[in-house]
Amino acid sequence: MRRFSFSLRDAAPPAVAVEIAGHRVSAASVELRGGRNVVSAHASASLPEGALVPSLTNATVLDRAAVMTALNSVLEHVGGRRRIGLVIPDPVAKVSLVKFQQVPARPQDLDQLVRWQVRKTAPFPIEEAQVSYVRGALAADGQEFVVSLAKREVVAEYESLCAEAGGYAGLVDLSTFNVVNAVLAGSGPPAADWLLVNVAPEWASMAILRGADLMFFRSRGAEGEGTLTDLVHQTAMYYEDRLSGAGFGRVMLCGASSVGARQAADADALRRSLEERLGTTVNSVDPRTAAALTDRIDGSPGLLDALAPLVGLLVRDREAA
Repeated sequence: MRRFSFSLRDAAPPAVAVEIAGHRVSAASVELRGGRNVVSAHASASLPEGALVPSLTNATVLDRAAVMTALNSVLEHVGGRRRIGLVIPDPVAKVSLVKFQQVPARPQDLDQLVRWQVRKTAPFPIEEAQVSYVRGALAADGQEFVVSLAKREVVAEYESLCAEAGGYAGLVDLSTFNVVNAVLAGSGPPAADWLLVNVAPEWASMAILRGADLMFFRSRGAEGEGTLTDLVHQTAMYYEDRLSGAGFGRVMLCGASSVGARQAADADALRRSLEERLGTTVNSVDPRTAAALTDRIDGSPGLLDALAPLVGLLVRDREAA
């Protein structure tokens, strides 16, 4: 199965993943047991409001002591004082889809071409950017690439937190991309187009995929105009009008348990509002399809939301028997 994959660092998945988000720090470990991926340990610690504010251009860690306390706590539970995978918030990176009619054969030439293309819309000098890309859909009019760029010093902030806690961030990746990985690892690419809505208290992201190929990506901060359901409706209209969409075969929601009153009264109300706008069932992402939980771990909605990007990072290149 072809995994959807993006990384700011090109490395094999480690055994422990950590997500440093604006509202919490969470971690998990996955191991093979009897030919199955199994979540062997997990931990989560809340952050005080304003301790970390995800940003594309500015420093994001505003209360380092609070973030370090939470990070040390979760790593103590999962044994992550070693090489780890790090999941960072979507707003830290700018994601673009670019298409080339001809793709250079030499990797260094392709790298220069990608950088030349994205520098036009980069919010900071491309020399300050960490750029990564992966092949997307192949069409008659060219090869598409999913390109992500982040300010190097912003990514370094997150890496330095891990280093101070005794963990080396050998792999750095985005939240929504790894939720996609969790879905693909669990059930494989849906036959029809599908929509993922990934939300956090500080931001919301929409990803439309055709099978395993990303067709559309949008991330918006909490300060953006309109409600989340308005944003999803706009995304669906763009899909129909500009992408010749024939309808979503699946709509997935992740993170609803964390948004609270900022987006909807509760997770059920958020799901219902999306279903009314889209006219179809909205299902929660369940990382247990990609990595089972042990009997001592309960599968509460909040835990499943926290585990989804962590499991996605840890299993994306693994093959369970």
